[in-house]
Amino acid sequence: MPAPTSSMEDYLENIYKLIETKGYARVSDIAEALEVHPSSVTKMVQKLDQSSYLIYEKYRGLMLTPKGKKIGKRLVDRHHLLEQFLRLIGVQEENIYTDVEGIEHHLSWDSITCIESLVQFLENNPKIVEGLQEAEAKEAKIIEDM
Repeated sequence: MPAPTSSMEDYLENIYKLIETKGYARVSDIAEALEVHPSSVTKMVQKLDQSSYLIYEKYRGLMLTPKGKKIGKRLVDRHHLLEQFLRLIGVQEENIYTDVEGIEHHLSWDSITCIESLVQFLENNPKIVEGLQEAEAKEAKIIEDM
């Protein structure tokens, strides 16, 4: 079975988050979270059902399958990891969410694994992070003085 598309990933990630926080995910909740029409959600949910990522019964709601839960958790973890990485390297907080949304579907899982190792290394070596922050501050000052 082919890997989920970027759009399918967005749905699985949001469905997983809704179920984790609310205990359920309704079409209207998903539509609100993704800022799409409920009819679009219904179409995608049917597609995800056909691909065995969830079980959908019209008017009764939906449930993630074990495969859907595993992928949903992995996608949420990927999102958090990328946010953490961008914070560590000094990206301004107001840019982080948008940047993560822009890059998360374009990175291979190999790249994600390497970023995860780098984040762990940086967290275990705060002096390196401090040095990076100092270098960024110097660079910003140079640009500001131009």
